[in-house]
Amino acid sequence: MTISNPQQAADQPPAIDLRKINKRFGPVHANRDVDLQVGRGTVHGIIGENGAGKSTLMSILYGFYEADSGEILINGKAVKIRASKDAINAGIGMVHQHFMLVDTFTVLENVMLGAEASSSLRHSMVDARKELQRLSEEYGLAVDPDAMTGDLPVGLQQRVEILKALYRGADILILDEPTGVLTPQEADQLFSILDTLRSRGVSVMLITHKLQEILAITDHVSVMRAGTMVADRVTAETNKEELAELMVGRKVLLHVDKAPAQPGDVLLQADNLTVRDADAVARLDDVSLQLRAGEIVGIAGVSGNGQTELLEVLSGIRPVEDGKLNVNGTLIDAANVLDAKDLRHLSVGHVAEDRHRLGMVTAFSARESAIMGFQDEPEFNRGLLTDGAAITRHCQQLMDEFDVRPGNPDLKSANFSGGNQQKLCIAREMERQPKVLLVGQPTRGVDIGAIEFIHQQIVKLRDAGSAVLVVSVELEEVMSLCDRILVMFEGRIVGEIAASDADAKTLGLMMGNASEAGGNA
Repeated sequence: MTISNPQQAADQPPAIDLRKINKRFGPVHANRDVDLQVGRGTVHGIIGENGAGKSTLMSILYGFYEADSGEILINGKAVKIRASKDAINAGIGMVHQHFMLVDTFTVLENVMLGAEASSSLRHSMVDARKELQRLSEEYGLAVDPDAMTGDLPVGLQQRVEILKALYRGADILILDEPTGVLTPQEADQLFSILDTLRSRGVSVMLITHKLQEILAITDHVSVMRAGTMVADRVTAETNKEELAELMVGRKVLLHVDKAPAQPGDVLLQADNLTVRDADAVARLDDVSLQLRAGEIVGIAGVSGNGQTELLEVLSGIRPVEDGKLNVNGTLIDAANVLDAKDLRHLSVGHVAEDRHRLGMVTAFSARESAIMGFQDEPEFNRGLLTDGAAITRHCQQLMDEFDVRPGNPDLKSANFSGGNQQKLCIAREMERQPKVLLVGQPTRGVDIGAIEFIHQQIVKLRDAGSAVLVVSVELEEVMSLCDRILVMFEGRIVGEIAASDADAKTLGLMMGNASEAGGNA
């Protein structure tokens, strides 16, 4: 299927013209006769479920993979892209979901790394600084060239990645899940930048799972499913419901279908929890809350306002220093410190916010990741040795029940898509029916079909009598999934509202501490 663009001048070839692209990985036909055209000076969305083939297609365009067959034309000229340097020479830049930056380098050093224009580094840095200043002003990408990159917030680090691509002469940008690590405010700033890039004639290809972003910023959207291009739409002529159905191949519930909560006994109670960092700054400030059986409680707030520290204390990763916890009748405080393993024995499950850092070891096989935290359980051991057959059977069962694809327990965790990695982590924590489940960013980087499935599993656990705490920066998710919402700001709970009474404006005001309503739960 070929994508046309009404904004493309009739006498101008498209910026990108992919023809009959095929790519196989063994028996998997990842891209099957894919055609795609992207007009100059447009923002073009590429959507599809995890494993649909969109990342493979973009990897071919950027030279990570070489197509088995097919043709690539850039601005009307056929090109051979066998490596990333070929893509860069053709004017293509890529901003990855996980940034390719050196934290201990300055912004200027990161931008010019690998693209030094002169054998004299000093001369090169002088020229690079001038060019960086020009690009920053032209595209609205202001950032301090002498700032240490690792000290910058995520939104500014992303600007550095965009500047790197522009510095190398890119007039085509590929952005892979660019808002997956951004706050709503940072995402708005990114959209403003993309609008400026478009107005300057830069062509942008946007890979995202978030349909509201597709509708907000793109001119065209192409839909992939099972390795093929199944549809293209002018964005102004489609909607979320149609795009979701095209992605999944069936109608998808975009709002969580659940009965009203029936809250029961308090299963977890936190009183006056305070966490201070190395500089004695309170990251969690006198927080109290209750989690009840049969209820989903959401934590809303801009990332970095204490949500991570709260999850760490409640899950046992970080010890209770000030305040106390009561979990299923067990008191935890500074005099009775329990760790994450102890909390698991108290029937507390924890789906970490960062699945790569805390949820799995990507170099491990899926079956090894599927028992992390439970590896000492008798069912997985025979004397001094682990029971490989039992671990494999257990993983296969989880994969079957939670639709983890591909269903291969021996495959490395790193080789699964983000959505399937997340489903594996959630399956591991939910399988034992914990009395309390703590979930951080449940659907970060997850496609629409997997989002629906994960939400259904969380509701199912609630209806079985568990207490669930969900931390999410996605306001739509918090309002749709949760029964009661707490709002955090600067380490404190500044408001509480029933989900049925919440809207984005009200929550946004509370998140900025502009509302006087609420207090500690």
